[in-house]
Amino acid sequence: MGTHGKHRTHLVWDWNGTLLDDNAAVVGATNAAFGEVGLEPITLEQYREMYCIPIPRFYERLMGRLPTDAEWERMDGIFHSYYTEQRAACGLTEGAEELLAQWQLAGRSQSLLSMYGHDQLVPVVRGYGIEQRFVRVDGRTGPSGGSKARYMERHLAALDGISAEHTVVIGDAVDDAVAAAHVGAKAVLYTGGSHSRTSLEAAGVPVVDSLTEAAQLAEQLAG
Repeated sequence: MGTHGKHRTHLVWDWNGTLLDDNAAVVGATNAAFGEVGLEPITLEQYREMYCIPIPRFYERLMGRLPTDAEWERMDGIFHSYYTEQRAACGLTEGAEELLAQWQLAGRSQSLLSMYGHDQLVPVVRGYGIEQRFVRVDGRTGPSGGSKARYMERHLAALDGISAEHTVVIGDAVDDAVAAAHVGAKAVLYTGGSHSRTSLEAAGVPVVDSLTEAAQLAEQLAG
């Protein structure tokens, strides 16, 4: 094959905060969960500054202590039910639809890996009419709150004939860069989601303000 196959770059897209513009729903759901333990609501800016994985650690930053197991379960439950209600009103990120179509039409491959529950993710992606753009769509199958790294490992193993060195992960969280590094792939992080530019830059990978830039950069990185 040689290393010059021009269709070699494979993209692994993140969903929430990357392809799906769901910031308002996420912050609203976070505040609903906070209200449960008597915390003041926070703004999107505060959310982006403080957000981290695992989620209980994020809650600890705001509560001054780790939530108890019972609190975590209640907060997680409230977060998910509020988010599900609000998600219906969310649209795809500006330009995402065209970008996915162009990438596919150019004969390149792309897939979707999300920490959103798999059984909810698949019908949601289908509902936006973009399922056929991806060679594979994977969501989380275990408990919520963990890292994406081992899911990324499984995801890539399931992708036939796609090597990590030609793969670029595009996401909005430091955890996306961690997951990419874990499998030996590259990453580009997008500032329109859950993290501030400052916290994303700490990951040591390129940070961009649009998905179009992300895809262009991905081609250069994996080329």
